[in-house]
Amino acid sequence: MLIFRVYLQQMTKFDSINTKILRELQYDGRISNSDLANKVALSPSACLRRVQELEKSGVITGYRAVLSPAALGVGFVAYVTVGLSRHTKKELDAFELAIANAAEVTECHNITGAVEYLLRVEVENLLAYKRFHSEVLGSLPQVSTLMSYIVMESPKDLRS
Repeated sequence: MLIFRVYLQQMTKFDSINTKILRELQYDGRISNSDLANKVALSPSACLRRVQELEKSGVITGYRAVLSPAALGVGFVAYVTVGLSRHTKKELDAFELAIANAAEVTECHNITGAVEYLLRVEVENLLAYKRFHSEVLGSLPQVSTLMSYIVMESPKDLRS
């Protein structure tokens, strides 16, 4: 949310009403325009114009469904740092292609520091993670180091 605020403050026509609109849409992307207008104290037409402007300017890039991990059988989440053995474009591209095809990886970030990537991995249980760690990540020729961080609880997660 902080990055979101800093970015929006740089926009020329950004104000507290747009902040309220975005906060409400982040909480409930399916809210009706009428209900949204009531929550942010605007007329429905003015509210709709602002939402359309936020969409057109690229601040709002889309809407999505929030899925229940438990309903999907996900009971285990880990963040994994990945170090590559070589740092060529070809190796980076090959790794990213392999990860794009790994359904267990829900996020992949190219980062700075001692390693090249940070992954979010969601699977059924520890045994499924072990299999993914060994058979998928461990089999990629580009990978030289892996470090797993197991999520025990998520007291704040804006994705849910």
